[in-house]
Amino acid sequence: MNPPTASDLSLVADQTQWFSEEVHPYDSQLRAYLRGSFPSVRDVEDVVQESYLRLWRRQLTAPIRSAKSFLYKVARHLAIDSLRHTRRSPFDDVADLARLSVLDPAPHAAEAACTNEELDLLLTAIESLPPRCREIVILRKLRGLSQKEIARHMGITARTVEVQGCKGLDRCEQFLRARGVTRNPLP
Repeated sequence: MNPPTASDLSLVADQTQWFSEEVHPYDSQLRAYLRGSFPSVRDVEDVVQESYLRLWRRQLTAPIRSAKSFLYKVARHLAIDSLRHTRRSPFDDVADLARLSVLDPAPHAAEAACTNEELDLLLTAIESLPPRCREIVILRKLRGLSQKEIARHMGITARTVEVQGCKGLDRCEQFLRARGVTRNPLP
């Protein structure tokens, strides 16, 4: 199997630009909507991040006409699922999180928005990987293929996919950390 082509890397860049222009501008509005409409949801940040992941994966398979509409729809469904899970959960909700002394006053990592610079660094990190690692990371993380599908596609074992994928992600993480990115933007 051939390593990722320039068109694969172009796809990553195009998707990154699409996300930055069509999705990310609604970040704070989406959080406010979820907090206002679903105040019992324990972790709005998890709902937002999962919504982004599902939106990204869907966009890779078929273009989304209205990113905002799709994003809100996915987030709403995830929030409802979270509430259903909470009803079955034995943990008690805390009404006023501000009164808890365990909260860190530093800004949440999720609030530090995914900047174009970070996304460009991620693209550079992926491009710097050895060919097989790069192909596996692109197929696994950006195209959402399973390890078995990648193994079949590339003619290697699922274990090799797992090992190479982990090495690729570790190298990307080291690359990003060396450049000051403290969170991993890969899903």
